Amino acid sequence: MGANHSISCNHAVAQVIAETLKANGHEVFWHDLHQEGFNPVMPSNELVNDNSEDPLITAHQEEIKVVDGIIIVHPNWWGQPPVILKGWVDRVLRQEIAYTFPDNDSGGGLPIGLLKAKVGIVFNTSNTPAQREDAVFSDPLQRIWKDCIFGFCGVHTFDRRMFRIVADSTALERQLCWRKQKSLSIAIFRAVSGIRAE
Repeated sequence: MGANHSISCNHAVAQVIAETLKANGHEVFWHDLHQEGFNPVMPSNELVNDNSEDPLITAHQEEIKVVDGIIIVHPNWWGQPPVILKGWVDRVLRQEIAYTFPDNDSGGGLPIGLLKAKVGIVFNTSNTPAQREDAVFSDPLQRIWKDCIFGFCGVHTFDRRMFRIVADSTALERQLCWRKQKSLSIAIFRAVSGIRAE
């Protein structure tokens, strides 16, 4: 969860998904990065040696290595995830945790994904109309999550849904959106038997 408002549409979607997966027998590791006080800024010593002295970072890394499914919920900010979630990617999905490179490769070749997760799902909220998002911006979030992050780390079953326009939405429209996301999560996670969710 990468939204900073506890009563946001993003929080509501994330809570519905987590509760639904738990009710269907899945083990869920729930993380609200703002509530946890997650620090997105990578210290210089962490950058050069891939090891973190922050126990919250290492806890996230231990979990991400064992989960069978990953669900990310965040708003669309400037065509990117919010900085706290970008920092989570930078600090948690490190080399030898989420990916590696072949022997004798200095990091310029093709990565080898290490995550055992079978599926990645991203839910976004936005105030940009779909036509403008595609025609003007080419939907950068799709490329970021599908190819630059999940694909890079070895998670090749991917789905992403966008709820828009949040600013003009009614309570009924938001409730219908939550139901759709709940149904999608159940369907995808059932397709991969016995998975746990991050």
